[in-house]
Amino acid sequence: MEGDLTNTLLFRFLTALAIGLLIGIERGWRERDAPSGSRTAGVRTYTLSGLIGAVAAEITRVLASPWPLSLSMLTFVAVFAWFKMREIEHDREFSVTGVLAAFVVFSLGALSVLGDPTSAAAGGVATAGVLAAREQLHGWLARLTWKELRSALLLLAMTVVVLPMLPDRTVDPWSSINPREIWLFMIMTAAVSYGGYIAVRLAGPSLGVLVGGLVGSVVSSTAVTITFARRAKEGGSAYLFAGGALIGGMVSIVRVLTIVSLVAPQLIAVIAVPALTAAAVFGTGGLVLLYTKGEQADGGLDIGNPFDLTPLVLFVSAYSAIALLNGWFSRSFGASALLLTSSISGLFDVDVAVLSAARLATTPVAADVAARAILLALAMNAVSRAAIAVAAGSARFSIIYGTVTAAAALAGGTSWFFGCCI
Repeated sequence: MEGDLTNTLLFRFLTALAIGLLIGIERGWRERDAPSGSRTAGVRTYTLSGLIGAVAAEITRVLASPWPLSLSMLTFVAVFAWFKMREIEHDREFSVTGVLAAFVVFSLGALSVLGDPTSAAAGGVATAGVLAAREQLHGWLARLTWKELRSALLLLAMTVVVLPMLPDRTVDPWSSINPREIWLFMIMTAAVSYGGYIAVRLAGPSLGVLVGGLVGSVVSSTAVTITFARRAKEGGSAYLFAGGALIGGMVSIVRVLTIVSLVAPQLIAVIAVPALTAAAVFGTGGLVLLYTKGEQADGGLDIGNPFDLTPLVLFVSAYSAIALLNGWFSRSFGASALLLTSSISGLFDVDVAVLSAARLATTPVAADVAARAILLALAMNAVSRAAIAVAAGSARFSIIYGTVTAAAALAGGTSWFFGCCI
């Protein structure tokens, strides 16, 4: 037992040393050109700082008193800060980063003994990463605009402050409206918008919109359509953002096929050909727009705000109204109204419609109806996105997106007709 305790303590001390060594290497590398003896702390000092914290913590643990660690910490910070103040006076510069880094090393060294050494090591790596990224963080901060900061804070407030306060249960007679789920959808739409904004800024218009359409539509193709339609209306390239929205339509269909293959694989044989045909039209149209017409917009593209709250509130209000209507239909008519409820659900949430239909595919007759319901939900979701394009986008964006959507629906419907009816 004693040997095991010694090994554990040795490991914790080595962890504290490693934390100090890692941060000391970063600090030493940054000041590597300074003359020897001209700096308060280097690799050795930071390494020993971690060990000091670990030893003070072990003494505190053995004596079962908080005073050894508390006094050691106060003394350590006071001495280090005094030396750092002398250095600052000599160099005529102002920075408290070195003092904070030493305090973190001491604290993590203590945590490696009194707490979880793995967590302490993770904290050391994260601290070294933050310290090493000084230039990148300062450069990012210099490029950060007020609208980007405001939108980020608003998104955080929506997620951290408002979301936990909302009830996670339905509040209407038809079990359709869950406030937390609706607010979560609003957060998701805002996050997709913000992510697309950042992608365009970092990767450039064409590649950024492509990445935003692909990644965002894994979460919600409707959110992607709203975002890109609004950006087009704000003055962005209608061709570019319509291409990204069409890519989102393709991803939405692929996502639905993946869900069906997991929940009701027997339906894939019926829906795969028409669904993939429509997806191919969406994808081809999107890529053509992104890499032909879209390239013309690379210069001077105005990508607008990360997101606006008012359009999101209006959209979620409409979503709630449709959810109520769908709940009433489902409660009043049951499974016999599957095609009707799939149509209504598909207007705003194709995943819910698909899951509801797929779970009813227990008999050949039910499977046939379920397959039709899934295809109908996909079609209605495409119609819904086209309506959003008209309501939220510019005239050119609406025409482009609506034309390709009609072509995709026609191609998918034709392939289904020839596959099932002839």
